[in-house]
Amino acid sequence: MTGNEFRFFLSCDINLPVTFRVDSLEGNLPPIKTSEDEYLEIDSITDKRKAELYVECQLFIDGAPFGLSTRTRLESSGQPYCWNELVTLSTKYRDLTAHSQLALTVWDVSCGEDEGLVGGATILLFNSKKQLKTGKQKLRLWLGKEADGSYPTTTPGKVPKPDRGELERLDKLVNKYERGQIQRIDWLDRLTFKSIEKVKEKERYSKGNSHLSLIVDFCSFEHRVVFQESGANFLSPSPVSSTNELVTVWDPEVGRINPSEHKQLKLARSLTRGIIDRDLKPSINEKKSIQKVLKYPPTWNLSGDERQLLWKFRFYLMSEKRALTKFLRCVEWSDIQEAKQALELMGKWETIDVCDALELLSPVFESEEVRAYAVSVLERADDEELQCYLLQLVQALRFERSDKSRLSHFLVKRSLCNIELASFLRWYVAVELNDPAYAKRFYCTNEILEDNMMKLSAGINGDEDGLKLWRSLVHQTELTAQLVNISREVRNVRGGTQKKIEKLRQLLSGLLSELTHFEEPIRSPLTPGVLISGIIPAESSIFKSALHPLRLTFRTTTGGRCKIIFKKGDDIRQDQLVIQMVSLMDRLLKLENLDLHLTPYRVLATGQDEGMMEFIPSSSLAQILSENRSIVSYLQKFHPDEDGPFGITATCLDTFIKSCAGYSVITYILGIGDRHLDNLLLRDDGRLFHVDFGFILGRDPKPFPPPMKLCKEMVEAMGGAESQYYTRFKSYCCEAYNILRKSSNLILNLFYLMAGSNIPDIASDPEKGILKLQEKFRLDLDDEAAIHFFQDLINEILALIPLYPPDERHLENHHLLDISFTCI
Repeated sequence: MTGNEFRFFLSCDINLPVTFRVDSLEGNLPPIKTSEDEYLEIDSITDKRKAELYVECQLFIDGAPFGLSTRTRLESSGQPYCWNELVTLSTKYRDLTAHSQLALTVWDVSCGEDEGLVGGATILLFNSKKQLKTGKQKLRLWLGKEADGSYPTTTPGKVPKPDRGELERLDKLVNKYERGQIQRIDWLDRLTFKSIEKVKEKERYSKGNSHLSLIVDFCSFEHRVVFQESGANFLSPSPVSSTNELVTVWDPEVGRINPSEHKQLKLARSLTRGIIDRDLKPSINEKKSIQKVLKYPPTWNLSGDERQLLWKFRFYLMSEKRALTKFLRCVEWSDIQEAKQALELMGKWETIDVCDALELLSPVFESEEVRAYAVSVLERADDEELQCYLLQLVQALRFERSDKSRLSHFLVKRSLCNIELASFLRWYVAVELNDPAYAKRFYCTNEILEDNMMKLSAGINGDEDGLKLWRSLVHQTELTAQLVNISREVRNVRGGTQKKIEKLRQLLSGLLSELTHFEEPIRSPLTPGVLISGIIPAESSIFKSALHPLRLTFRTTTGGRCKIIFKKGDDIRQDQLVIQMVSLMDRLLKLENLDLHLTPYRVLATGQDEGMMEFIPSSSLAQILSENRSIVSYLQKFHPDEDGPFGITATCLDTFIKSCAGYSVITYILGIGDRHLDNLLLRDDGRLFHVDFGFILGRDPKPFPPPMKLCKEMVEAMGGAESQYYTRFKSYCCEAYNILRKSSNLILNLFYLMAGSNIPDIASDPEKGILKLQEKFRLDLDDEAAIHFFQDLINEILALIPLYPPDERHLENHHLLDISFTCI
């Protein structure tokens, strides 16, 4: 996308209910006049009673009320009055007009039998540029006035320009920041928000805080939403600007169908030719064109001629299972008769593979019958394969047309037979409950899972009945909540890391001693098949980093140990996705008899800013090189062999080479950035692996990063660029690359299903990210050309690496970057 292009949605195309969040009320409530003509401050700390407030929300379209009003719950906790309540209206965005307004009135029911009016404010849903307003809006209340929905309104919530001060300017900038229109720089953002709070306190003090303001948070979409009524666009002409501002251009043909093209298309695809089409066979050139189309990745948009070609030979293609997804893309679903015939053909088509079924669950396909067919194909997958796709299948619930869809029932049904699936399904759904647009849908899936699991009788899942199984999953949430509290307690301790470790062990041995011996075993959230019975305080510690993650050792019911890392204050959903992909790619490679000794440690997000990770004993390359000078010297400590290559066993060296090759290919395909010696870890058996995936799909904090991380220390450990072991490394890379290229459609489909998620590097621009991923597979090359391509890629990286002879290696001054927390 160039600087002069814009991506936006039209309001008439959004078939979703108008949703917003009533956040809080800022400022001091006015005094209430009592019967003795005395004034009573209702927000006073010493007051005998507190205000009981609610907000009444009414939508007005062109000055007239539209639909029923909605009320929030009562809030009586005192200042600040905070509802944080999601309000969903019955009206959809496509039904709005340019002059749609939301009238918000605050009422106080603590004044007696009659409700007391506090004040009201009205806000237009579209701004002057016909763009839907998003993010937080601060509305100044008109005290003693009920919100007026007439157009123009007499109770505008936005402060008039002459009266706007520093607070309003800062609120506007913060709103832009939350919408992603201002670049995020963590350290600078923290300083900025501290300064903003100081300015706000100063402004409030100077003004005496005499105004009441209602904070409302409107939903944000992937792109801007521009107003347009369904049908032709009869907006008056506007001059075209040369700046990057979005302008409205009058086009009288928008929304109209070209009658000539439409008639030609109907004639060409006429259903009366169905009998003739059954016997049609493509010519040699048409066969080549069809095969070319079938090789397209799932993200490819078919041209008009290609769509016409597939429709023409639809009967001929029914025996080709790869063709079904492409055929369904060329169907004109608005044509009832054409859609009916397409569904009939789909039922008779050669059964497709599971990876193609995932494509049918993408947002491209809205037909409930098509999505139900995809679910029927998924039913053939075993539990192990289904678990590989579970994260994406939960995200696909966003694209269903109902809350209780065939997909949600399928996921619950399979989870009832497998406690691991049930546990992960519950956590994946729980994390999405914070998404205001789809919270109801995910909550509904959670309810279905709970209701069905509670009905299970003993014997179906071992000796445990459904009630006990569900209770074991609920205990996971209770344990996580306790770990969050411990994290906060430890973080508030003044002093160094040792002081915090002492506090952690003191808490576990004292106030929270129940965590050392659970009343009944709890299923580990990371590995639900493992039952944990308590935390061992003496073996638990804290990492030295800004967020002070906990490293906890749990006792298992079998007498073993289970070590996890619990982190609060960081979004690890992106790490969870990357590790899922590493695990999937490891499985795909092993199915082709290529084991590259990868380390797909378990990661589970238990909230938007918290989660767990499996602890793998290892050391960073930065630490190893600092203490041992070389990787070979480190491995010699654990696997010495005088007769082996470089003084270590051949098995250990082979493990190191294979793991380097595996992660080189995977980090290249996924575009993982910010690679340095602190997030490359090495186990004592020679397995190298990566951690900390804050940048993916080509994003990197450094300019012009290499396409993969291949440092000189790794090459030197293989004997240098001329050794047979380095040649073997390149061979493993090329073999793995071609194996994963065969499954490119599966990987692309999985990322496509994540397009609606809130994972940072995907949510910023899903289409661009998926195209970057597609480019890495080089689907335009055959296997032999792909080998040459990848070898050239490695050679280019090698040319940038200064290699040293073994006797000079210790003279190099290693550049160690600032050590950040690594989860392993």
